[in-house]
Amino acid sequence: MSTESSSNNSTQPVRFFHRGRIVDVSGVHPTRSVLDWLREDAHCTGTKEGCNEGDCGACTVVIGELASDANAPGTVGGLQLQTVNACIQFLPTLHGKALFTVEDLKAQCAAAQPQDNRKHAVHTLHPVQQAMVDCHGSQCGFCTPGFVMSLWSAYEHHQAEGTQPTRQQLADELSGNLCRCTGYRPILDAGQRMFDLPAVRLDTKPVVAALTALQNDGLDYAAPLGARIDHFHAPRTIAQLAALREQKPRAQLLAGSTDVGLWVNKQFRDLGDIIYVGDVAEMKTIETRQNDEGGELYIGAGASLEAAFEALVQRVPSLTDVWLRFASPPIRHAGTMGGNVANGSPIGDSPPVLMSLDAEIELRRGDAVRRMPLPDFYIDYMKNQLQPGEFVQGLAVPLAAMRRQVRAYKISKRFDCDISALCAGFAIELEQGSDTVKAVRLAFGGMAATVKRAANAEAALVGKPWTQASVAAAKLALAQDFKPLSDMRASADYRLQVAQNLIQRLWLETRAEDALSLEETSVWSVMPHAAVKAAAEGA
Repeated sequence: MSTESSSNNSTQPVRFFHRGRIVDVSGVHPTRSVLDWLREDAHCTGTKEGCNEGDCGACTVVIGELASDANAPGTVGGLQLQTVNACIQFLPTLHGKALFTVEDLKAQCAAAQPQDNRKHAVHTLHPVQQAMVDCHGSQCGFCTPGFVMSLWSAYEHHQAEGTQPTRQQLADELSGNLCRCTGYRPILDAGQRMFDLPAVRLDTKPVVAALTALQNDGLDYAAPLGARIDHFHAPRTIAQLAALREQKPRAQLLAGSTDVGLWVNKQFRDLGDIIYVGDVAEMKTIETRQNDEGGELYIGAGASLEAAFEALVQRVPSLTDVWLRFASPPIRHAGTMGGNVANGSPIGDSPPVLMSLDAEIELRRGDAVRRMPLPDFYIDYMKNQLQPGEFVQGLAVPLAAMRRQVRAYKISKRFDCDISALCAGFAIELEQGSDTVKAVRLAFGGMAATVKRAANAEAALVGKPWTQASVAAAKLALAQDFKPLSDMRASADYRLQVAQNLIQRLWLETRAEDALSLEETSVWSVMPHAAVKAAAEGA
């Protein structure tokens, strides 16, 4: 069956690996979602549409990319496999990648049959699917393909590592799959059961060979929207990106599409030309750099939220909780920290954390690069300092700031995969040999039109003893810093009271005597999560 269509307006087709072969797609609009293409063009209807905004997980698929390091942890046979939400991914972002859906599991099982038996083989379920049946993990079945693909990703990763996940690790993997009419227990039972069944593994060799053949200098795709032609540009180098952005200052920059995808699906926005940064390897750089101030952790604006938070948590284990509660794995795999910061949402979870760590934002226009403290980047609600033709290139976090006592707290109605009512990033440093506050950062999201620091509350603490009396003064001063709004997530009074209580919690966790440990204040301390265990051991 051919799923391709032709268009004289396309400068290049979108080419990716799907169901055992390379697919060429032309003529579809650049904002056509992977989900719509699967269901309507490829007639692969196993993947379902639920919320159509990246929340429910019914549309979860797995994207495979060539791994930059075939021996890196989490790599499966030379591929980097990651779950994403098909409903908010634009089809051209698949160029040069592999797309795996629930239909591929049947093909895996067929390939695993002995050659002589394949003609007469009964329909065999993949271990992930069979475990769901055995453990009664599916009821109506609508959300099941999304669960199966999240579990399949975990299955392949752990099989490659020769490990088995704990129940809490499985719960983390499934935190973006919200529809659970069967209940949580049987699905987690299935996640453990799948490793007891005869193994069926993905043969990555043909996929790697196909993706290697697809490597190119970038994508310049075009398709009509009525009488107009919309372009999707996917540069491969940062110099190409800078030149494109300077030439097309009004084009829509696209990274993980975790927000922009909703502009199309829910707000029906017309994006026009798109410049995609997801294929620029330099934008995904995460590295330690030395400078005169003692070094910095540099996070490229195109680095995924998952990779960026993992790098931060390796250096600041107390950020584990906010990392695991930031959206869901499919969102963290696709979304970028640079995009989360550039978006400017007053309830974004990255900016409060980064502000507490004195992060700077790096902006680029052409060959010109400039930096500024992150708090200075935001002007007003959804307004920032970006100039025409300029884009966010990276974020720089001073290593010295990470040596302070750092905490981050996320408050939301739902524990997993929810938008914050408010989020706080705190850092405090005491004078050596005393309890006097040398430096403090109190940054809040959800309390104003932008994420910002609490200047009055900070001033009430600097130079004062770190005592309950000083905390009380800071809590009072917080009312001068913020006049929060009431909305569907929380009332103004609630937000202010919780923000004050979080300063109290900071003191309880960092006071000189009888400070509460991370294990005493985090729910993760009683769960066998690998990341938390490593944090507790000071990894």
